[in-house]
Amino acid sequence: MSAPQFLPWQLETARNWLGNRERFAHAWLVHGLAGIGKLDFAVAAAASLLCETPQDGLACGHCAACAWFASGNHPDLRRIRPEAIAVEEGAEAAEQAEDAEPVAGSASKRAPSKEIRIDQIRALESWFNTATHRGGWRVALLYPAHALNVVSANALLKVLEEPPPHTVFLLVADAPDRLLPTLVSRCRRLPLPAPDADTALQWLRAQNVEPAREWLAAGGGAPLAALRLAQSGEAACPPWLGQMVAPLAQGQSPDVGTLAEALEKVPATDWIDALQRFYTDLMLAAAGAPVRYFPALGAGVAQVAARARPARVAEAARWLTRQRALATHPLNAKLFAHSALQRVVLSCLA
Repeated sequence: MSAPQFLPWQLETARNWLGNRERFAHAWLVHGLAGIGKLDFAVAAAASLLCETPQDGLACGHCAACAWFASGNHPDLRRIRPEAIAVEEGAEAAEQAEDAEPVAGSASKRAPSKEIRIDQIRALESWFNTATHRGGWRVALLYPAHALNVVSANALLKVLEEPPPHTVFLLVADAPDRLLPTLVSRCRRLPLPAPDADTALQWLRAQNVEPAREWLAAGGGAPLAALRLAQSGEAACPPWLGQMVAPLAQGQSPDVGTLAEALEKVPATDWIDALQRFYTDLMLAAAGAPVRYFPALGAGVAQVAARARPARVAEAARWLTRQRALATHPLNAKLFAHSALQRVVLSCLA
């Protein structure tokens, strides 16, 4: 048995933070760049707070509390997350989803919710009103915090205004500005830094990720994001993106129809994300800075940036951001990709 571990770049922050638990706040907002391991940090922190014999502030991995935590049965821990994430994590039928009534006229049960619902917050009331199992902390781990809808966020706010005793809330978020300001004001903020490149590369190589430098660039310097991309089976730089950039670098239009066919079976969220990263590289190159996400395309992107009009590029990048709202809609995939690619290509040609 072993306790959840903090990632190498989190250890110093964790020790400093957990070393002052005598005056611990009742609610913490753990935030930082996506893909740096914020949830891993929060899970390891929960284990450390519940551990009965912590070592240097961290979970020992040997006590009864650590055994319960490792088996997922610690009575003083609650995970509050959307049903859809619970399903991905392998929770038993997402607890809430398996008992849902089918929608009238539909033969299937409703899809697991992607939001944290108010009944999940209300369900904590009986837990709050019982004593902790061993007289120590009680930990509510809520993630991702932006999955709270307005109603559930307000319900949580009321709890935090009069927090139950011996309870610590750990909220995990990429960006605090996506949350209700009143909710953020009730939490102490704990920003987690991204690791330096050497530390991230060393960790990625230990996970057998190669070429580590290209994957880390594709992940924007976030090692867990780089690991997920590397495990996707795709290339660090999508081939279709290289096929788009090559003619653009020569001032020519690529074959948008062929590119759209290549993207037809790729999830729209994935290729929109790749195009957004391409635009970031394009704007960096226009400012004379090194590209961030696709170093293999650096020379070509610089040539495109030299020809493109900055205002047109910026407007197209904003337009592409708005298309994310349509990414999960049941649109014609090929036509959606064709429309987006056409807009991108036009923005890059003078």
